[in-house]
Amino acid sequence: MRIFTIGYEGTTMAEFIAALKTAGVSRVIDIRAVANSRRPGFSKSPLRNSLAEEGIEYVHLRALGTPADGRAAARAGRVDQLKRIYAGQLELPEAMAEAAQMVALASEKPSALLCYEREPAGCHRTLLLKSAAPDAEVVDLYA
Repeated sequence: MRIFTIGYEGTTMAEFIAALKTAGVSRVIDIRAVANSRRPGFSKSPLRNSLAEEGIEYVHLRALGTPADGRAAARAGRVDQLKRIYAGQLELPEAMAEAAQMVALASEKPSALLCYEREPAGCHRTLLLKSAAPDAEVVDLYA
């Protein structure tokens, strides 16, 4: 299975969609706990609408997001703390169910995990894939 990841930090909607289309992504799996953004167009409803206009499906798996204390650790660059907090999140029954759903969705058609951070190394999407899909071929997209 191949799965893409993408962050929207520092990009525009046009650049974001172009990166997805160039890679052949037909589904975005939003793994933010809170699908709101200060960046124009990247909150849940406007994002879903922009993607739909381009023929790209949108799915939000909220339980795969990082809890508030994990987001604070990520912003502060405390990666070890983020790892501990997010490992606990992934043990929750709803996160385990959504992780299985994410793998099933990504197996169906080209899908990209979406979060804010541009660099996947400092983002929970990398931790999620190591846990839920360790054998997947991961392709990080940059918009």
